[in-house]
Amino acid sequence: MIKINLLPFRAARRKENIRRQLTVYVLSVVLVFLVAGYLFLDVTTTLSALANEKAAQKKELNKYADTIKKIKAIEKKVAEIEEKLNVIKELEKNKTGPVRLLDEIAMAIPKDRLWLKSIQEKKGSLSLVGTAMDNDTVAIFMTNLEKSPQITSVDLKSTKLQNLKAYKLNVSNFSLTCKTYSFKEKKKTTTKKRRRK
Repeated sequence: MIKINLLPFRAARRKENIRRQLTVYVLSVVLVFLVAGYLFLDVTTTLSALANEKAAQKKELNKYADTIKKIKAIEKKVAEIEEKLNVIKELEKNKTGPVRLLDEIAMAIPKDRLWLKSIQEKKGSLSLVGTAMDNDTVAIFMTNLEKSPQITSVDLKSTKLQNLKAYKLNVSNFSLTCKTYSFKEKKKTTTKKRRRK
C-alpha cells in the first residue's frame, strides 16, 4: 500500500489562503483610504467654493449697506421736509382763515345801513354786536352771513330798538352768534346698559 504525505500541500494551501485574505484586506484598506481621500477633497473643494461665495456676497452686501444708509438718510430728509410743509400749510390756514372770515363778514354788511361795534371769536363761536337802521336790515345781514362758506349757522340773540333823539332816528341794536368753519361738533357717545338676565 502506498502512503502519500498531504501535509506539505495543506500547509501551502493554508499559506495561499492567508496571502489571499491579506491581499483582500490590504486592497480594502487602500480602497477605503482612496474613497475617504476623494470625499475629503470633494468636501474641501465645496467648502472653499462656499467660503468664496460667502465672501463675494458679503462684499456685495457691503455695497448695498452704503446704498441703504443713503436711502435712510434721504427718507429722513423727506420726512423732515414733509413735516415742515405740513407746519407751513397749517400756519397758512390759520393765517388766512381769520382774514377770509373778516372779509366774508364785511361783504355781508348792507352798506350805510348797518354798523358793527364788536366782533369776538372763541372756539369756533363768533359773536357780533352792532346797530342797524331797522330789523329788516338785520335780517338781510343774517341771510348774507348764512350764504358765507366760512359761517355754518347764524342765530339772533337779541334786538333792541333805540331812539337817537339828536338825529330824530330810530335804530335797532342787535346781537348775533355764529358758528365758524373751525367749529366741529363733538360726537355724542351713547352708553348702552346691559340687561340683566
